Amino acid sequence: MTSPVVLVVEHEAACPPAHVGRWLADAGCVVEVCRPYAGDALPALAPYDALLVLGGSVGANDDLDAPWLPQVRTMIREAVDTMLPTLGICLGHQLIAVALGGTVEKNPRGQQVGLIEHGWLPPAAQDPLLAGSALPRRGVQWNSDVVTVLPDGAALLAATPEQEPQAIRFAATVWGVQSHPEVDVTVLQSWADGDRDDHLEKGIDQAAVLAGIEEAATELEAAWQPVVARFAALAAP
Repeated sequence: MTSPVVLVVEHEAACPPAHVGRWLADAGCVVEVCRPYAGDALPALAPYDALLVLGGSVGANDDLDAPWLPQVRTMIREAVDTMLPTLGICLGHQLIAVALGGTVEKNPRGQQVGLIEHGWLPPAAQDPLLAGSALPRRGVQWNSDVVTVLPDGAALLAATPEQEPQAIRFAATVWGVQSHPEVDVTVLQSWADGDRDDHLEKGIDQAAVLAGIEEAATELEAAWQPVVARFAALAAP
């Protein structure tokens, strides 16, 4: 059997596929990472069996800062049209929303940082990516933007008590999650360093946030690895 090949779009070196890349490989996938910020040309989707769009510090509409974003949004629409299994993480999740006609804006409640409980909604229990094992109780969020208007036809799978989307099925084979199942504390440390002054001003205790995530590492891997394995199974040719 041919191994499924997953195209990963990485937007910056500080936001690698990390755990998710490893879990895809463990599930038998070949993982090909495209780094447009480093000069890689975004390839045609036809040879690939799945698409993973990662996070980053730019916004989903920041085309001047990340001039490859329009092409990524075009790829996403092609993935929807061809029913290519697609998963977006944080910025990737927001790019899917914008590509399909939704809206992404700054969260008026401010940046979401650290472990956040997932407010799973009834459709999640029957969702092909999520059904089959216990839904992840929480995830790591590190974002200032949120999806404020869902595209037509999208299904909200999880939301905060304030109704900020945490997981969305955008189309039959296209999902996005606002959380970061891929990260560990090593990845997060550079994000924390970049936000240090802002977090000091806001009274966010970075050491406590990172310690809590480190303590939950086993729980998070046990919860999210099966989700990634199911995504890999959808990608199997």
